Amino acid sequence: MSETALRRLAELSLVAIASVWGLTFVMVQDAIALLPTMAFLAYRFIPAALIVAVIFHRQLRALPGEGRRAGVVMGVFLTGGYIFQTLGLEETSASNTGFITGLFVVLTPILGAIFLRQRIPSLAWVAAGVSMLGLWLLSGAGGEFNLRGDGLVFLCAISLAAHILATARAVARFHVGALLAVQLGVVGFTCLAIAAVAGQLEPPEGGTVWSALIVTSLVASALGFFVQSFAQQHAPPARTALILASEPAFAGLFGWLLNDERLTATGWLGAALIMASIVAVEVVPRFRPPRPLPEG
Repeated sequence: MSETALRRLAELSLVAIASVWGLTFVMVQDAIALLPTMAFLAYRFIPAALIVAVIFHRQLRALPGEGRRAGVVMGVFLTGGYIFQTLGLEETSASNTGFITGLFVVLTPILGAIFLRQRIPSLAWVAAGVSMLGLWLLSGAGGEFNLRGDGLVFLCAISLAAHILATARAVARFHVGALLAVQLGVVGFTCLAIAAVAGQLEPPEGGTVWSALIVTSLVASALGFFVQSFAQQHAPPARTALILASEPAFAGLFGWLLNDERLTATGWLGAALIMASIVAVEVVPRFRPPRPLPEG
């Protein structure tokens, strides 16, 4: 297969995964109405972790202690992201959840500047301000925003941004598949322990719950990470970022199609501002001409 064909396949795969990730917001929202949140997350991530561990068992065995610790740190942030996101889905719409979660793209350079002293371009600060305005409009112009619902999902976006920063350091030194198995396991078994302590470890029942678990565990988690890794080997970074930024749009689309969720005019404006800030942070810098070398 030619490189052009591989690139087209990679881009189509990214679109498919972005649409699946957008669909899962609606599916998870329906499922956690029937099954406790922590139990659902445990049943979602433990099978995904086991599948990845089986596939990369050799790399996992060879992962040194420092690499395992890096995987645990990644898992802690990923756990926070999914717990906040799923709890937020209990209080807000799938559309809001999708758009607010997408803010991790904007928040990542902000956290990098604050905690890792990374240099942050002025565009990132502008995008952060625009996205905060969008978040305020999306959540009802401030009237309905609190630490429940939209506020919890915003904490999810912060956690996922921290996860990206931790991942960037870890994957430069350790095998991606082994790290993925560790972090998915941390999410799954942490949620299992919380569910057990809280007395919420109920067995999954019903087609709604089982279909959500199958899609989120096998497709969105295990397969989704594999597809993203494959795609980024062939699709240009700007193109990859632009395609993955469509996830919130898919969340809004499926929220409208399946749950009859409708945004107000103010909400649509807020969603548009968030999407614009996400795309701008990733795409605009790619079109800047390189700086000329100093004359010697």
